[in-house]
Amino acid sequence: MLVILRTLIVVIYSILVCVFGCIRCLFSPRNPRHVATFGRMFGALAPVFGVKVEVRKPQDAANYGNAIYIANHQNNFDMITAANIVQPTTVTVGKKSLLWIPFFGQLYWLTGNLLIDRDNRAKAHSTIARVVEEFNKKRISFWMFPEGTRSRGRGLLPFKTGAFHAAVAAGVPIIPIVVSNTHDKIKLNRWKNGLVIVEMLPPIDVADFEKESVRKLATYCRELMQAKLIELDAEVAEREASGKL
Repeated sequence: MLVILRTLIVVIYSILVCVFGCIRCLFSPRNPRHVATFGRMFGALAPVFGVKVEVRKPQDAANYGNAIYIANHQNNFDMITAANIVQPTTVTVGKKSLLWIPFFGQLYWLTGNLLIDRDNRAKAHSTIARVVEEFNKKRISFWMFPEGTRSRGRGLLPFKTGAFHAAVAAGVPIIPIVVSNTHDKIKLNRWKNGLVIVEMLPPIDVADFEKESVRKLATYCRELMQAKLIELDAEVAEREASGKL
């Protein structure tokens, strides 16, 4: 019964958000500020799933300029966890097939997100040039998942280098975001599904890696995020065991 109730709430709420969002975005289509607005609307579904999301970010995060945010990509629940920390004027880079998802796909495009064809290697490479071009034109940031796919309980997967090439080419910092483990954590037939911590780390200046390879920059960021993920998972386990959520 709980599964059915949650499913109905999520489906109805999501359709309403997407329809309202599409109508609103028609008045200022492709405005990058929309992504954070509607991302937080989807993030508001966390309590429906019985999840408490705790967001942490540096005090000066609101003053960050153009940057590339990178985050671990676990599963579809990223929509109710990581979405809560998306900064204004930040857009995501997603696969072109998202456009064909009813309601959501149209909102995804209208809010200003960048769609790429991952099956076309040449077009995927041109994404870096498009990202750099956007940085040069306006105050905007990009959110990328360097793993390239959902990890689904396999831990932090190896990083692809696209996000790091783009950061170096544009001369903008990389800002890691780490979400504590959600694999097999959220059960639809269970009232309370515990705590998830989403933490933004301080910016990484790519200029510090000018004499290094992009692969070393990617490796450094992955090691940093892996250490933080272990730390967050341990904290979540301790707090859930003690009931201090």
